[in-house]
Amino acid sequence: MSTFEAIILALIQGLTEFLPISSSAHLILPSQVLGWRDQGLAFDVAVHVGTLAAVVFYYRQQVGELIMGWLASFRGRYNQSSRLAWFIIWATVPAALAGLFGNDLLENYGRSALVIATTTILFGLLLWYADKRATEHKNIAGLSLRQAMFIGIAQAIALIPGTSRSGITITAGLLLGLNRTDAAKFSFLLSIPIIMLAGSYKGMQLAQQAEPVAWSMVLIGMLVSFVSAYLCIKLFLQVIERMGMLPFVIYRLLLGALLLVMFL
Repeated sequence: MSTFEAIILALIQGLTEFLPISSSAHLILPSQVLGWRDQGLAFDVAVHVGTLAAVVFYYRQQVGELIMGWLASFRGRYNQSSRLAWFIIWATVPAALAGLFGNDLLENYGRSALVIATTTILFGLLLWYADKRATEHKNIAGLSLRQAMFIGIAQAIALIPGTSRSGITITAGLLLGLNRTDAAKFSFLLSIPIIMLAGSYKGMQLAQQAEPVAWSMVLIGMLVSFVSAYLCIKLFLQVIERMGMLPFVIYRLLLGALLLVMFL
């Protein structure tokens, strides 16, 4: 790929990883509309590392508290951080199992323009419904294990292209009564282990392939995805406090309609 293509694809990945607008719906546009070739495993690993670093850096204080709390739980010392850490671990299991057993099926049969357009619209409407009826009476500290698992199951559904991992988990959080900021925060914290797992899986695939790696493109992808994802998280939290999810719902509906018009 060219440097320009690397920057654009890394920007798309960095922004759509955490905005509730579906990365697959956006990544289909350069390949289908502009005829760009697949970016390859090495670039996939790079942008995964970049987005993972962004969310860990943004929540670095809380991530440190979660790790320390989780380690302390093995010595019989429990607090809010250890409780939340275990909730995140257990809530990751559904998506990990779905990825392990269903990823190949969805890769082969789920990445059609019609599927992505349909899910972009349907889950956009579900996000609007959840935001419209949001009671926002609860924060992360008020989550139970059952509710955390509900959000985790929603994350597993995000394997369907066009759903949006952040979109469906924020939707689930809002339906459970979380305020918008904490629904997004739990979604972002929940993304850390699943991005690590996905990146590790792709990394193992990369280690087994014999194709040469364009390290300059890998570095560009990592840096651009890190910066764009970090800024995205910061700006997104500011927007939803003032305007809610409506701007993203409207964007999803327009994008889904555009995909339908283009490919039907």
